[in-house]
Amino acid sequence: MPQPRIACFALLTAATLGAAQPDAPPPDADRPVEATSLLGEPLHRPALTDAARGTLEANLAVARAELEANPDDEMAWIWVGRRLAYLGRYNDAIEHYTKALEKFPNSHKLYRHRGHRYITVRALEKAEADLEHAAMLAENHPDQIEPDGIPNVRNQPRSTTGSNIWYHLALVRYLRGEFREAGDRFETCLRFSRNHDMIVSTRYWIFLSRLREGRGWDDLEPILRPIDAEMDVIENHAYHRLLLLFLGQLLEEDLMEGLEPGGVEYATIAYGVARVRALEGDERGCRELLEEIVKDEMWPAFGHIAAEADLARLKRDD
Repeated sequence: MPQPRIACFALLTAATLGAAQPDAPPPDADRPVEATSLLGEPLHRPALTDAARGTLEANLAVARAELEANPDDEMAWIWVGRRLAYLGRYNDAIEHYTKALEKFPNSHKLYRHRGHRYITVRALEKAEADLEHAAMLAENHPDQIEPDGIPNVRNQPRSTTGSNIWYHLALVRYLRGEFREAGDRFETCLRFSRNHDMIVSTRYWIFLSRLREGRGWDDLEPILRPIDAEMDVIENHAYHRLLLLFLGQLLEEDLMEGLEPGGVEYATIAYGVARVRALEGDERGCRELLEEIVKDEMWPAFGHIAAEADLARLKRDD
């Protein structure tokens, strides 16, 4: 039985805070640079298998046909942008959303999606502006379940437009190291979190934000209190397991054993484990794992972006 981390956190917070892709081919004309990392490195369009590319291109063709048939349908515009992004064509998606906003200038949904993709390409100021505007526009609309582009095993969409707006807005603040502001916005996101998938992902980021803000265990423990191993999680198993790690119900090796680079799960779990290492005083181990994360091909993953942001701050402090 692993030692609970509750007592460790109570001491350490005061003491220390004062989908798998194939091996990537060499960059070439088929994989243009889509962004520059927060460490100043070029980020090439992620590699896809031929089978995956064929499916995604077919889905894009269907979305384009739907838009052509229904040019006044806001959701038809959104689906073309989403299908472009699934192909790794993030800048094309942003350009498409910008064109759609000329037709639907008050669409909180379009600002939400463009804001997400600005995060992907590391344009954080633009992302914040879009997501703040989306939050303002959304105040005049009831929250709605957001359909999945890649359905889960139960085909049950888990997030809403409101939860996605506030989740991504909070993430921008976290990436910039504005942890108090990030925590506040993730707590707003929690109000839109209607199921265990959204609860575990949002509470994970709330915990990290408050921890890095410098909060003590009296503030941190209530964030984890609703978490248990029996939650009905369909998608966000990585976040759920990381919360159980924070609680001491799992060990680092339980999460890392057999985990291979090349997917969102790797970036998510490895980043959470890196932050636990830092909390426990293993700054070197934390940095080593962050360095491993940013070598991986799955650079659109939030754990990857967060690792870049942390390393960029560490390098500035060196």
